[in-house]
Amino acid sequence: MFHIAERRKLWFLISALVIIPGIIAMVYSTITYGTPVRLSIDFTGGSLYEVKFQSPATEQGIRKVYNSVGETDAIIQQLGDPADNRWQIRAGTLSTEQQDSVKQALNTQVAPIDTSQSTFDVVDPTIGREVTIAAILAVIAAAIVILGFIWIAFRRVPHAVRYGAAAIVAMLHDVLVTLGMMSILGIFFGWEVDALFLTAVLTVVAFSIQDTIVIFDRIRENLPKYRNEPFERVIDRSMLEVIHRSLATQLNVVFIMVAILLFGGPTIKHFIAILLIGMASGTYSSIFNAVPVLVSWEKGEIPFLNRRASAEA
Repeated sequence: MFHIAERRKLWFLISALVIIPGIIAMVYSTITYGTPVRLSIDFTGGSLYEVKFQSPATEQGIRKVYNSVGETDAIIQQLGDPADNRWQIRAGTLSTEQQDSVKQALNTQVAPIDTSQSTFDVVDPTIGREVTIAAILAVIAAAIVILGFIWIAFRRVPHAVRYGAAAIVAMLHDVLVTLGMMSILGIFFGWEVDALFLTAVLTVVAFSIQDTIVIFDRIRENLPKYRNEPFERVIDRSMLEVIHRSLATQLNVVFIMVAILLFGGPTIKHFIAILLIGMASGTYSSIFNAVPVLVSWEKGEIPFLNRRASAEA
């Protein structure tokens, strides 16, 4: 039989080794960039210019043009196949005169522009702030609903509220892992958070909670059946009965996302990569965080909680 419950301290240690570097990265990112993760134009606001040149262009030439209008921190990236001569430039908010000046300078000093395939947009940071607030409220609302739902659904199980609290702990674990990895990738590879990242986080939260509830539901069914067995053994028995289902579901999702990551377009690769990291974290947390937290609480091992159980132990 599995011994997941007995080795709970090991699983907590592994989670700490994953989360702590992410927290350090977020602190460093806050000091360096002013935010825990690097923010894209969706949140900072500014101008976004996607341009296709009719002949090869260079990053140095494009940057020289933007420097001439005072935009020394423009982010310049080549899109797709280099032979396509497509570039994306993100900079601060430009006035109409500056936009016209940039377009003219690029066309004359860098390379002729294919005007039929070029776009210039100005992004308002207010939209990003509103989306962020909505995502935070969604996570808080999800935590409240989960706690209430599990409390009611598990009302015949002793200490039903613990199941809801353990599910929320697993959810927060996944959010921290996702944010931490995004912060690390932002520091070392320049990845930036956009609106799709928030979509990925909310998807991970839903995925993690669903998997945790499936496991807890089997524990709820087995507790009355095996009243004479130790709590940890019932937990391990329940895990053994459902783990194949959880892993099979996760592997199917992972295979699909890896295929998209390898063969999909460049515009969604960051989204898929973060989603893949979050899904892996969700699978781990449902098995190796939510359940061990439940056992630790039952054993009175969590500081300031369940002191009576600790004294009895």
